[in-house]
Amino acid sequence: MFLAIHQDRQWRYIVPSPGAGPIVFLQKAEMKYRIFVPKFYQHILALVFAVYEINNNPKILPNLTLGFHILDNYSEAKMTYHTTLDLLFKSHRFVPNYQCGSKKNVLGVIGGLGLETSMYMADVLGLYKIPQISYGSFESTMNDEIYFPPFYRMVPNEGLQYVGIVQLLLHFRWKWVGLITMDDQSGDHFLQTLEPMLSKNGICSAFTERAATKKNVDIRAETAQILYKNSSVLESEASAIVVHGETSTIIWLAIIIWLRSLSDFEYTERSSAGKVWITTAQIDFTFTSIQTSSDIEMFHGALSFTIHSSELTGFQTFLQTVKPPWTNEDGFFKNFWEEEFDCSFPSSRKSAENNELCSGEESLESVPATFFEMSMTGHSYSIYSIVYAMAYALHFMHINDKRTQEPMNVEPWQLHSFLHWISFNNTAGDEIALNDHGELAGGFDVRNLVTFPNNSYVKDKVGRLDPQAPPGKELIIHEDRITWHKRLTHVPPFSVCNDKCKPGYSRKKKEGEKFCCYDCAPCPEGKITDQEDMEYCVTCPEDHYSHSSQDQCIPKTQNYLSFAEPLGIVLVFLALFSSVITALVLAIFVKHWDTPIVKANNRNFTYILLVSILICFLCSLLFIGQPKQVTCFLRQTAFGIIFSVAVSSVLAKTVTVIAAFMASKPENIFRKWMGRRMTYSIAISCCLVQVGICTLWLSYSPPFPDMDKHSLSREIIMQCNEGSVTMFYSVLGYMGFLATVSFIVAFLARKLPDGFNEAKFITFSMLVFCSVWLSFVPSYLSTKGKYMVAMEIFSILSSSIGLLCCIFFPKCYIIILKPELNSRECQQNQIYNQCPTLPLHPMETEKY
Repeated sequence: MFLAIHQDRQWRYIVPSPGAGPIVFLQKAEMKYRIFVPKFYQHILALVFAVYEINNNPKILPNLTLGFHILDNYSEAKMTYHTTLDLLFKSHRFVPNYQCGSKKNVLGVIGGLGLETSMYMADVLGLYKIPQISYGSFESTMNDEIYFPPFYRMVPNEGLQYVGIVQLLLHFRWKWVGLITMDDQSGDHFLQTLEPMLSKNGICSAFTERAATKKNVDIRAETAQILYKNSSVLESEASAIVVHGETSTIIWLAIIIWLRSLSDFEYTERSSAGKVWITTAQIDFTFTSIQTSSDIEMFHGALSFTIHSSELTGFQTFLQTVKPPWTNEDGFFKNFWEEEFDCSFPSSRKSAENNELCSGEESLESVPATFFEMSMTGHSYSIYSIVYAMAYALHFMHINDKRTQEPMNVEPWQLHSFLHWISFNNTAGDEIALNDHGELAGGFDVRNLVTFPNNSYVKDKVGRLDPQAPPGKELIIHEDRITWHKRLTHVPPFSVCNDKCKPGYSRKKKEGEKFCCYDCAPCPEGKITDQEDMEYCVTCPEDHYSHSSQDQCIPKTQNYLSFAEPLGIVLVFLALFSSVITALVLAIFVKHWDTPIVKANNRNFTYILLVSILICFLCSLLFIGQPKQVTCFLRQTAFGIIFSVAVSSVLAKTVTVIAAFMASKPENIFRKWMGRRMTYSIAISCCLVQVGICTLWLSYSPPFPDMDKHSLSREIIMQCNEGSVTMFYSVLGYMGFLATVSFIVAFLARKLPDGFNEAKFITFSMLVFCSVWLSFVPSYLSTKGKYMVAMEIFSILSSSIGLLCCIFFPKCYIIILKPELNSRECQQNQIYNQCPTLPLHPMETEKY
């Protein structure tokens, strides 16, 4: 068997062997331009290293030697088809479908890195069911087994990268991003897939640029022509720029910035400051020979999705053995070595232009990573795994079929069943397995580019894209491991169309611009934003209110009339003080119960009126404090019934005055039935009506404790819900009706003879009573919370004090300070302006 590398249709032999064996084919698809990219030479070395390990491993394909060919298509579709057919059928003369005397037995093909190359190869290889395993990461349309039945990929699904890009942008809150991709089918698919995903997640594209893919042109001339057409790339303020495509895209971008810097020396520094480049797995950071003066530093801090790779034992040692003696065995080596070390070999065309000859002592370890990496890249790692996958598939097939003794008897289509279920651990310990779509069952690494002054760099692993993670959590990023660009003023940088809205403000769309560009509008009352750049203001919970800056919700305080606050203390003091005064008046009247002024107008009603006034003062205390079930149940009903008793007593006393005057006339009809029964029946019947209303209220819809969260913006009103508002106003209305009747009756009796003119005091007390409660209704309806309760307490106290002062204080004045006027002699003489006006009950008057 033999191992051969093919370039420019010349064959160089490495290890001669007596037998013919299986051949592995590497399509060199990366060389898009007529510029040699020396960094890709590692792909070849990874292939050689894998074949070398397998051929020296007695546990894999024992007694068999693995060989390979390497060919180039020069980025031409015509050359891709021709080279593929040439590999399969050429012997002495190229005749498609004719393989006479050829010792090549192609069982599997590696390639290519690009989508178009793989499609062209699959068109031919699919006809012959020859397995093709690619190491390139491109869109998932290649999973369609109808069109590409023999196609496999040693890379994860490309769609996973789009998910990772979106999650990376969301992680750092980058909402204004630039997009750069190739001007080809792959670029179209990238934009058609990613842009809807960005819009769905609230991310806008600041610009979209398509890198040229013209072949066989001088890249500097082409870039110079499109330099000023790509001002969006050069001048955009977007901090995050997603770059998709192939390695030539980075070369294109670097040259644009380099050429611009020739006319603007500060441009490179200005353009790279604040930029974070996000690249996909197909891209590698590499320079060509024409870019030796360029500075990789402008890509410092870039974040790259890369194919997972691990360091292989012995690979760097193997790279150190790569020396000029390889020139007799490897047709790629001369170009690679001359490009890397800027020297020439004696037989090279370059020697005539360069006096410096290659000494052979040059070391790859001294080459910057932009031109050659000593650590294995993701694509090289994929090639390494592909070779092992092919070898294991052949090995398992040979073990399972003992009759297959000669490799020449193996047909390519027989490998498919083994490749579909291939699963093994490579020498680095990583599991290699293909899923149902013929793709590597794994994820991507996220690496951070850290550059050095000598144009070298390292790529630190800072995250992982795991397809097995729950939806929305595929990306794992370690932000503390990221090294950002040193010129960034803020890390991570902002990448938004405009400044973020501060807490307390929300986005307001700008007309005619993308939705990521907006103004900041302050949140209305009751709504807040507690984070930067929120799209909508959030309404505070019912038991919270918005801060004046609209950036936080503050718990509302409870609003009720407390015993501990000044207003509550004043009202309690006033109620207790008035109660004490009423009790003293009652004590005075009880002590002087047998005097004429006490007996006047039925002293029993006087006692009832004083007791009811005393209870009215005390029932006002039910309105103070946090509402409870009991206090809410008793507040209005107790107040309504007690006041009805008081007003009914006043009415009874007024009717007594009128009846006594009418009964004093001879032969008056009132004289026959006038007595205590009538006055008691008036008082009792008036009270029973109010009791009936309150009983119906409590049985139908009683008051209960309630919270009003909406009337006041910053407080929760702790109140007693009246239950039935109709019944509440019925109680007040009936009480007002009694007061009005008492006022009218007393007003009509105000001009009775002096001996019966107590009606004047009753008239004035009812006038005060009615005035207080008429003013209460609008005041009660116009206030909220504790002030509404305080208004009702004030009305109760003021109306009760009006009754007490207007009716009883004049009598107390006579009893205490003018006792000589409170005598029977004075009463009998009826001395004008000396004796008080004492309207007496008719029956009591007769006793005198």
